[in-house]
Amino acid sequence: MSDQQQQVDPEQLAEAIKGMSDDELKESIKAMGIDTTLDQIFQGMQEAFVPAKAAGVNSALQYDIDTEEGAKTYSVQIADGACKTAKGAATDPRLTLKLNLVDFVRLIFGQADGTQLFMTGKMKLQGDMMFAMQMQGMFQQPGS
Repeated sequence: MSDQQQQVDPEQLAEAIKGMSDDELKESIKAMGIDTTLDQIFQGMQEAFVPAKAAGVNSALQYDIDTEEGAKTYSVQIADGACKTAKGAATDPRLTLKLNLVDFVRLIFGQADGTQLFMTGKMKLQGDMMFAMQMQGMFQQPGS
């Protein structure tokens, strides 16, 4: 990430996207850069991690995010009270979540319900589905 790319405050971003249609959100993400946006979101996940809610968890998660540029894959490793995110596939993920870019952003910012996305087929889960419910509490959502 270059120094010229500005960091976006998660609280401000959460508020800004509330009123956007899916098309407006998609265009905004495109304008900021899909990779830049995703990199910042996953960096923010590390900062939003609540270690006390993840006691005893040692697991990898994988997000496969469908974008206009093709699938983008990120991994989240939770171990020893820490959260580390990275571009690329997780080694032996406990859970893989597959969804489109707009639904992913809305999920992360608390503007879409994971259960609803799953039940309507907008999000596919592979692996330990009970862990999906558990991990939701491990991150402080922006705007909440």
